[in-house]
Amino acid sequence: MRILCIHAHFDDFEFVAAGTFERWRLQLGAGLKAKLIVCTDGRSGHHTRSRVETARLRLAEQESSARLGQLAFELLRKPAGDQFVEGCRVINNDLLAALWKAIRDFEPDYLFCPPLPADTLVGVHPDHITVAEAVRRVAYMINVPHGFLDEYPVADETQSRWIKTPVILNTYDGYMAGGNGGDLIVDVEPVFDLIAEMSWCHQTQICEWLPWVARHHLPPVKSLTEWKEILRQRFRRQQSELGLPLDRAVEVFTVTAWGTVPTVEQLERDFPGLIQIPSYAERLRQKLQRLIY
Repeated sequence: MRILCIHAHFDDFEFVAAGTFERWRLQLGAGLKAKLIVCTDGRSGHHTRSRVETARLRLAEQESSARLGQLAFELLRKPAGDQFVEGCRVINNDLLAALWKAIRDFEPDYLFCPPLPADTLVGVHPDHITVAEAVRRVAYMINVPHGFLDEYPVADETQSRWIKTPVILNTYDGYMAGGNGGDLIVDVEPVFDLIAEMSWCHQTQICEWLPWVARHHLPPVKSLTEWKEILRQRFRRQQSELGLPLDRAVEVFTVTAWGTVPTVEQLERDFPGLIQIPSYAERLRQKLQRLIY
């Protein structure tokens, strides 16, 4: 099993999919290959540090978190090797080409990425939207081996390797409060402590930047113990938005038709810790029947 999360920033993954990845790791052990790809260099995420220092610290924080989660981590780079800077507000060919190659190289069974808003009244983070739209645009190209040969030339264009197209799922996005949905509910309560520890690695964000921005209901945090309670509140807000009457930490995902459309049986077989809510299950079954063509 190969699972991949592609997100915009160094501290995004921990809030939307880290628990599900850990539950998969505990279930499959060496039978799982898990990877995180971050698309921007993190340089804009601070108010008193220089951009160079901020980028360096945030990269180190993400590397520490990835080690805790025992997953591979890659900072996406342009075909020429340069980083994509934070504030990635415009989709360009370099971004599409880099994602195309990164996905083909890893060849995931499941790919997780941010959602796109259907409601123009909900808030968004521009970097999240750029990454989501880029994944959607490149999805069809994953098994088009000549799609970006100008950027990534090969010696023999007549020899191509077939690449499977993954199931592509959207994560929850706190910036889209009021506009989130979900098809799959994963119980991550058993690994809540690890989620807290992984997210706590991002000290420049949790303790400094996010309280200053004042968009995240975050008071200044002084300890991991305090952070765990704040993280609990964050999960409760998510469940309140989604109308989930569950007193447990959960992660929620939406199935798209951007990649391969799965069956309900496949999802139930593959996903660890699924919480079965009859209304959700029936709605998903009807949705997948409409998406398969």
